[in-house]
Amino acid sequence: MRRLAFAVSLAGALALGALTAGAEAVSTKEVEEALTCQCGCGLTVHSCNHLQCGSGIPLKNEVLTLVNQGLSRDEILLQFRTRYGEKILSSPTTEGFNLTAWILPFFFVAAGAAMVVQVVRRWTAAGTGETPAPRLLISDEDRERLRAELAKDER
Repeated sequence: MRRLAFAVSLAGALALGALTAGAEAVSTKEVEEALTCQCGCGLTVHSCNHLQCGSGIPLKNEVLTLVNQGLSRDEILLQFRTRYGEKILSSPTTEGFNLTAWILPFFFVAAGAAMVVQVVRRWTAAGTGETPAPRLLISDEDRERLRAELAKDER
């Protein structure tokens, strides 16, 4: 009975270890998508479509080597970042000045939505007659001249 319990717990531990090892395994595609190709195409290393790309092919080989060494995605990206600088990353980091690249788009969308709401409110208020039309102020002298001119035209 003890042997059976030991065998079941050992099998469970091995299965759990296999699951966690599979969860930590990183694919080359995942890392290549996080890196920008340096040939000038503006694509990621994985999706660079240049044949015999002088930048993409060596970077893919380097990623494959680092993945085979068992490094995690973050460790690999950190190595590339220290070697090539932040320009190698396909998305900005969420620290320091780069944080503005993550925040500003949401800020501008919110500001634009607020402006649209304000304009729509003004349009609907103008359509319901809440704001009266401006009145022209005419002096008494001009009013008399106007009446005289209109009286001439009626004759």
